[in-house]
Formats: sequence, structure tokens, C-alpha cells
Amino acid sequence: MNFLGHLLVSGNDPLVIVGNFMADTVKGRDLSGWSAGLQRGIRMHRMIDSYTDNHPLTLIGRERLRAHCGKYAGVALDLFYDHVIASQWGLLGPEPLPAYARHMYALLEEHVQEMPARAQHLLGYMSRNDWLGSYATIPGIARALSGLSVRVPGGEVLQDAESVLIAHRSEFTEECMQFLPQLQAHLTEANAYG
Repeated sequence: MNFLGHLLVSGNDPLVIVGNFMADTVKGRDLSGWSAGLQRGIRMHRMIDSYTDNHPLTLIGRERLRAHCGKYAGVALDLFYDHVIASQWGLLGPEPLPAYARHMYALLEEHVQEMPARAQHLLGYMSRNDWLGSYATIPGIARALSGLSVRVPGGEVLQDAESVLIAHRSEFTEECMQFLPQLQAHLTEANAYG
């Protein structure tokens, strides 16, 4: 999952949400420089990534993408799951997606000074371009893939990967909607919420 999925399963603690958001910009195992809430969010993010990367349903989705995206199949799948989450938001979200996105951008902005510089920069770009809302559309996913394709080495394989989403939308949707409750149960069992 990408940003929307991570935020959706973060629970209600603002610092856990912030830690989960910024986790990819935090390196290493020593988290002692971060507050307890941010540490929980960073650990939750890493737990989500580990669970997602090894789940049988995501392995199927990544394999479907491998011919087009090579080693970046998992990256594309993360975006595709956010598309499914956004497009199925009425079944999943606590409020309409535009309102939820505004709420998340405001919450994250309130804590921006607690984030690494890279996360601060990312948040500004993300909120200005409404990434969370844009995931609901194929053009929004295409823009996200295109942006990634120029930022990562060998990322050109991500160009036009939305064609795989279009061709297999029902399979990605079914897999993601089966995966989400399993992830949430895993997080609850691991006491990741606090």
C-alpha cells in the first residue's frame, strides 16, 4: 500500500499517523531520537510493509505486474492498492475521501516540524497536488507512476503500468479488499495501535 492505505490503517493517534507517514524517510533501527508516538508509527509502517510484502495475495498481484514493471512490481502494486482503496472509499473510509484527505494534510502539517526534511518536502508536494484524492482515478495513478518513473533508477518501466491496472482491475480490487481486513487483524493482533 502507498500513502492512502498506510494512513487508513494508522488508527486515531495523531503521532502514530505522522510516524507512519514519515517512516520511509527514517533510516536505521535506532528510533530513540523520536517521540514514543512517532516510534509506534514508524514501527507500524515497517510492520505493514513486511506483512504486505510477504502476503500471498500481494504476491499474486506483484507477479501479474512483473512482466511490465520488473523489480518495481511491488511499487506499482502499492499504488494500485491505493487506487482500489480510494475507489472503494465509501466502504472503507470514515468520511468522504476529499474531507479525509484535507483532514490528513492538516494533521500532518500540524506536525511538520517533527518530520525529517525529506518528509516535510514530500508532504508539501503531496498536499499541493492532492495525491490522496488523485489515487481514485486512473489519470491520477498514471501521474503517480510517471512521477516515480523519473525519480528512481530504472524507473521507466513504471511508465504506462496503469494499463495493467485497467486490464486487471477486478482482480486487483478483489485481492486488495480481501487483504485489507487481514492486515487490520494482523495489526490488532500485534497491538500496533498503541
